[in-house]
Amino acid sequence: MAATPAPTTLKFTGSKHLIQRLVLATLTGKPLRISQIRSASHTSPGLAPHEVSFLRLLEALTNGSQIEFSYTGTTVLYRPGLITGSATGHGAQGGVVRHEVPAECRRGVSYFLVPLCLLAPFAKTGVNVLFTGPGVITSSTETGDVSVDTVRTAILPVFKSFGIERDLEVRILRRSNAGGDGKGGGGEVQLVFGHQVRLPKTVHLMSAGRVKRVRGVAYSTGVAGANNARLIEAARGVLNEVAPDTYIFSDVSSAPFVPAPTRENPAAKRKTGLGFGLSLVAETNTGALYSADVASPPAGGEPPEDLGRKCAFQLLEAIEQGGCVSSVAAPTLLTLMAMGSEDVGRVALGKEVLGSEQVLQLARDLRTFGMSGWGLRDGDEEDSIVVSIVGKGVGNVGRKIA
Repeated sequence: MAATPAPTTLKFTGSKHLIQRLVLATLTGKPLRISQIRSASHTSPGLAPHEVSFLRLLEALTNGSQIEFSYTGTTVLYRPGLITGSATGHGAQGGVVRHEVPAECRRGVSYFLVPLCLLAPFAKTGVNVLFTGPGVITSSTETGDVSVDTVRTAILPVFKSFGIERDLEVRILRRSNAGGDGKGGGGEVQLVFGHQVRLPKTVHLMSAGRVKRVRGVAYSTGVAGANNARLIEAARGVLNEVAPDTYIFSDVSSAPFVPAPTRENPAAKRKTGLGFGLSLVAETNTGALYSADVASPPAGGEPPEDLGRKCAFQLLEAIEQGGCVSSVAAPTLLTLMAMGSEDVGRVALGKEVLGSEQVLQLARDLRTFGMSGWGLRDGDEEDSIVVSIVGKGVGNVGRKIA
């Protein structure tokens, strides 16, 4: 009997879209090699702390993965294994994977949560990950990450369209904003994803509908709770004219303490992650979701009223873009469609969403990893494009052999 040939190693360059390619490699089982990672940088060449942290998370959630770094960290070779989830004995203790985020991390915890949510439905067992450590930032960040609230209210509901809806939960155990220099936060977040499937269902999302209500969360961490009231009042001043059914919750919490040892006091701690922010989600009568997210800058100096109005206008811009899914959740939806049953799924996207760099690069990467090309045609609604994707039926290898 002839031996099965080893899969061809796919080659990429640069650090941009690195996480997206690691996720696709894990889902499809194809090894990849990424080179020239910040090779031109004289001060910090190679993988950043948050990228190394994500690779360690992948190693904990998979069985048989091989990760090799070059001496300088500018090249990484990744051979994916089976997605085992939080099965005891692989990377978990007591059915929970504890993942510590380093203090040098400048990315919000959604940087880890969103790709993890893509991997979780295809795991052999349930996924239960606790993000802890001095680097966990639960708010949105200046590096472009959304807050944990937006992941919970605007991205997780996307999975329901694919028949994945049981035991999905994001728990915010301790809130945090970015530290004073934009690094670290000291928060704590737990993701519970207990619904694994063989193949996602085929979806047909063609009508965006009209906005019927707006919900949101205003949060303050280690600062006066009056900031929440000012955020809410400013946002409602803009949104009440458009959507009278607007309700924004208020969450006030103390700032977390992180270790800050000194020579005189090795057990010293300091407060970090102070700030405030606002997350808004608009829902239409057909179930489409649009989101917006802002947080106070680490350097401060921006009043809550300005942030509240800014977030409300961002939400209106997202609604104006149209389509059945916002730019925040579009990559998740499109990837699940490509991984699903061998049938044609359709979704209407706004032209600005479809033309964004992230979605265009996703289309290219999916083709590189062996997925089908996309069909495009004008939608029934103004400024919308219907994207047709034939699922490749890759599905859940772990469920197939269980």
